[in-house]
Amino acid sequence: MEQQRLPSLIDPPILFAHRGARAYAPENTLDAFELAVKLGATGLESDVWVTADGIAVLDHDGVVGRSRLRTRSIAEVNRSDLPDHIPTLHDMLERCVVHTGLHVSLDVKSIDAFGPTHETITALDPHLGERVWLCHHDVGVLEQVRTQMPDVRLVDSTRLDRIAEGPERRAARLVASGIDAINMRRDDWNGGLVTLFHRFGVPAFSWDTQHDHQLRPALRMGIDAVYSDFVDRMVDAARAEGMA
Repeated sequence: MEQQRLPSLIDPPILFAHRGARAYAPENTLDAFELAVKLGATGLESDVWVTADGIAVLDHDGVVGRSRLRTRSIAEVNRSDLPDHIPTLHDMLERCVVHTGLHVSLDVKSIDAFGPTHETITALDPHLGERVWLCHHDVGVLEQVRTQMPDVRLVDSTRLDRIAEGPERRAARLVASGIDAINMRRDDWNGGLVTLFHRFGVPAFSWDTQHDHQLRPALRMGIDAVYSDFVDRMVDAARAEGMA
């Protein structure tokens, strides 16, 4: 039975290119982000770390080195010593976001990265934080960050089975703490759960939506943002649902 079309809080929903157009270009590179923009993404997603000299950079694993014995944490390396393919957050935002109106979702990989990330955003454009969503897996950390950074959007990135208090109490906690959205894997969501969070005014994001049979039902249940490696599929699904 086809999912009944439910309204989203963010209309149209944000189409996040996961690590750029990683299905077609090396992930978390400027080439991948630029390709995602050309393919029609309305948002870019990446993971952000901070270098030893305090520069916010984009990489998934947070380590550099060619062999397991030689790897070093990005936190131990200066920006100038990183491989050329690892971009700074500043470069990605300046090239792909500031003048395009796109949204950005950043998975903040260490608490120390929040400060440099925020500084980079506000230095480029004081209003850019309205389009930047900072994700973290610990809602307690987000509550602390909210007191220091009132001008960015914060996202509780979790799984349904990790919400010990239950979805309704979590939704109430997010509202009370000023957390802007919740992000869970696609198979955690159903129409009723999306409606529950929407009743509290909390947008619902869905990651790992890779195929048409995952994307279209997610969009129909009122999901406010989807994340996909396949930007073309994501855009096509949104168009088929009249959302792009």
